[in-house]
Amino acid sequence: MKKDQKSNVDTSDETQNNEQDLDIELDDQDIDLDPAESTEEPEVIAEAEKQNTAPAPAINLPVPSPEKGVRSQDALQMYLREINAFPPLDPNEEFELARRFHEHNDHQAAFRLITSHLRLVVKIAMEFQRKWMKNVLELIQEGNIGLMKAVQKFNPDRGIKFSYYAAFWIKAYILKFIMDNWRMVKIGTTQSQRKLFYNLGKERQRLENLGFDPNSETLSKSLDVSKEDVEEMAMRMGQSDLSLDSPFSEDTSTTRMDLLPALEASIEDRLAQEEISDHLRTHIKTLEPRLNDKEKRILHDRLLAQNPITLREIGDEYGITRERVRQIESRLLQKLRGHLSDSIQDFSADWISHE
Repeated sequence: MKKDQKSNVDTSDETQNNEQDLDIELDDQDIDLDPAESTEEPEVIAEAEKQNTAPAPAINLPVPSPEKGVRSQDALQMYLREINAFPPLDPNEEFELARRFHEHNDHQAAFRLITSHLRLVVKIAMEFQRKWMKNVLELIQEGNIGLMKAVQKFNPDRGIKFSYYAAFWIKAYILKFIMDNWRMVKIGTTQSQRKLFYNLGKERQRLENLGFDPNSETLSKSLDVSKEDVEEMAMRMGQSDLSLDSPFSEDTSTTRMDLLPALEASIEDRLAQEEISDHLRTHIKTLEPRLNDKEKRILHDRLLAQNPITLREIGDEYGITRERVRQIESRLLQKLRGHLSDSIQDFSADWISHE
């Protein structure tokens, strides 16, 4: 079994090819792409109930023979040999097992249902292998989880063949796994983003074949999403993943993280702010003799305090309402701005702000 070794940094050509490869032949709008968190059944069940589907033949995957150059210890080969040991079920036996689990929570019946459909999971996973291009056992593992979910949700009284029902859950889990692991940074977090992830490349190619210019506006109308979502997804899928901790080259230890701007204010900004604060406090002291007791209390315990008290606390202290204290505070701010604008050249009203 061949495994592709893929580095953390994808090239632009690989990204473009990968985007074209996402031509998934499946109506993703009808599938719950986050079935692990869903309590509802897939929307396609309503459509399935209307169809009288014939029983699908059992899937028997051939096991590669060691004589043909395949190692006997190959993991996929061993897995195929093991699941082929579980016999398929006939329709009546499948219905009876599903009914036993649905009505009596019979775990042995659930085990028989799951193991007899493991070949179905492998078949579906193989269909998506060209899009994943990595270890197909990862897709099989996710598909098996979808199969178990299908057993939990399946209602045999609806008249739907279990394998038909389970295929939608298997595909949903495989598709979600591909999307979650397509990049190191998750790129599909909303329903519109998931739709674009699976259909953007296919829709662009379809419009080109019809002679249309597949620009963002045309794609947004065709896929029923916003133009901004189309541009954002195209940018995400068209760019490669870069590690911020990796050096620019072998000749330097400088990383991209070293060049990112700091989130906090720079030293120059902090020094300038401290200088303005000291300057303001000096001029505010000259205004204090002209303030009454209530205004001084508001100035020191609300406007200049690190932990300001509330308007209600001041109102209770002076026997006035909270709204009255707010009016006094508003008038005090006007006094401060007027006094400082007369005392300081190039004074800015933004220096005095209070929320």
